[in-house]
Amino acid sequence: MESQVRGGTRWKRFAVVMVPSVAAAACVGVGLAQGALAASFSVSGQQFKVHVDKLHGDGFAQYGGIDTVYTSTAGDKQTQVPVAISSFDDATLTKMCQSVKTTIPVINKTFYLRLDAGGDPNKPVTAHNLYIDMSQLDADAKFTNIDIGVALKDKTRGPAVKDTASTLPGGFAQQAESADLTNVDQTAWATSAGTFALSGLSMKLGTSADMECF
Repeated sequence: MESQVRGGTRWKRFAVVMVPSVAAAACVGVGLAQGALAASFSVSGQQFKVHVDKLHGDGFAQYGGIDTVYTSTAGDKQTQVPVAISSFDDATLTKMCQSVKTTIPVINKTFYLRLDAGGDPNKPVTAHNLYIDMSQLDADAKFTNIDIGVALKDKTRGPAVKDTASTLPGGFAQQAESADLTNVDQTAWATSAGTFALSGLSMKLGTSADMECF
């Protein structure tokens, strides 16, 4: 199975487009905070970090896949990377953080973009049809009514991905009625959701390595 991770920021123009880009991202953030938009997070040719204090998900499934990662600003170079895809029909996330580290060659400087949401335990982040394409996960996990090594049926990808096949031929898969994860640290290539409501959304851009989620 193959999903598409798209991007293409022209870093040489970064200084020129910084202000309008941040303003546009803020407008998108308002929509996400109000639960008004489908969401897809990916960064051209690189991974990003996600931390969640607590995640409860219903309709959990996990299976292997391949992401096509575009590695040039023109979109004419790409590579394929193996990923573990975790999906949830519905999920709530408490104290979620997403961060990405990017070095801009033209000025030889590293920037960090960080999003925080769901800091209030009474107002967690909520997501419907959530898909996470990851390369690394550390967490304490509890699964309810889990089936391991099953062939998944009727699983389709998120709104930003055209593919509908659920597993690689002969690939490993597991599913559970629900999943509870705590102290979650993961490195991902892409995240998508049918709807993503980010309560208490905060977005920051800076040069300090302390801005990374972990």
